[in-house]
Amino acid sequence: MGIATVKMNIPEKIYTRDPEQTNLGRKIIGHSIRLIDELGFEGFTFKKLAIRIDSTEASVYRYFDNKHNLLVYLTSWYWSWLEYQIDYQTNNITDVEKRLRIGIKVITERATSENSFPHINEDILHKVVIAESPKAYYTKHVDNENQDGFYRSYKSLCKCFANLIKAYNPNYANPHALATTLLQTSQQQVYFSMHLPSMTEIKVKEDSYHPVIDYLEHVAFTLLDSVKK
Repeated sequence: MGIATVKMNIPEKIYTRDPEQTNLGRKIIGHSIRLIDELGFEGFTFKKLAIRIDSTEASVYRYFDNKHNLLVYLTSWYWSWLEYQIDYQTNNITDVEKRLRIGIKVITERATSENSFPHINEDILHKVVIAESPKAYYTKHVDNENQDGFYRSYKSLCKCFANLIKAYNPNYANPHALATTLLQTSQQQVYFSMHLPSMTEIKVKEDSYHPVIDYLEHVAFTLLDSVKK
């Protein structure tokens, strides 16, 4: 399957109308990414988005009930894209260590699609995910939203990554816990390096994520190799 035909695994209950099916919907997605990056999620509103896209608030509400759902959509899109990238880049690779290293690299670096999704700027979306994605599931309504499948994309990515861990060491007892730890750590270390540098020794410079990748590999393989294979 070519990248251009990829269908993102976005839970249907997140949106009222699929934004990928119309020009306006794609415009809403593209400009919301840029506006959240500019203003932060707290400062972002549908009113401001409507002004940006030269439309009305009512038109935005036809696609999403609220801005929280829109944020879940954006993060779900990104998690789904990372899962696709892991599958795509590890396809036909049998070396389990190499597969896990590829997975760690994918979850850390910015994911690009070579203009296969022209309405989505993956560089900016990556920044939004780093800064804002915890707000998608750190919410009072997380249990109800989980029942409605809001976090299916994130859980699917975690399962995909846990499978890489299990393949490397089937005797490790907590592959899902390690998968979620590495996923969250990859975001936190980038964020801390950029905004709270006293909280980490890791430095991300000129969009080079190699220090984070090296750290995650050290954590993963030290832990997994400490348990007998």
